[in-house]
Amino acid sequence: MKKFQLSATPRTELGKKATKALRANGGIPVVLNGCKHVELPYSGTLNEGEKIVAIDEKRGIITTDLAVKNEDVRKLIYTPDIFEIDLDVNGVKKTAVIKDLQFQPVKDTVLHIDLLEVTPGKPIVMEVPVQIEGHAEGVKAGGKLTLSMRKLKVKALCEDIPERLVVNVDSLGLGKSMAVGDLHFEGLELMNAKNAVVCAVQLTRAARGAQAKAEA
Repeated sequence: MKKFQLSATPRTELGKKATKALRANGGIPVVLNGCKHVELPYSGTLNEGEKIVAIDEKRGIITTDLAVKNEDVRKLIYTPDIFEIDLDVNGVKKTAVIKDLQFQPVKDTVLHIDLLEVTPGKPIVMEVPVQIEGHAEGVKAGGKLTLSMRKLKVKALCEDIPERLVVNVDSLGLGKSMAVGDLHFEGLELMNAKNAVVCAVQLTRAARGAQAKAEA
């Protein structure tokens, strides 16, 4: 994955009023979710902006409330690319990836960002863009290739996650589809439903006519 440099500051003033003021000043609220579990009750020291979120009665994760500048994340968000983020929080370096984005439904501005901290040696789950490669047999026969899933959810070590998942469709015939279960990528576990259709070659009206003549 490509690298992206991002600076953030801890956010201690929470709530609707503080969040509204942050956005009005060109900021975006961010939550950095820890990947490492901690035992409850937690006896360690929490840094500014950090808090414990319980998973169950015995385990929790450390999350950090942060703020970033809108202008600093435009090239991170409004792009088809995915990034490994080199995050600087008041001089403390962390590695993270985007977990989720929340947009304003009318203006399409970013309201909130969820980041996932990367822990060395621990797999992460993230969505990776799908790239179609090749010329499908079904398209040569007059069909139309459609891509139903532009991103797939994968689980892997951060350093093993590619920028694109390349899917070759050369052998995809007319009226045939390719599902998640048909795909395999070394070092990656696909998390989507195995029967979910990734791409297909649909029969067009012209292709149906040609097929009917061939069968007559």
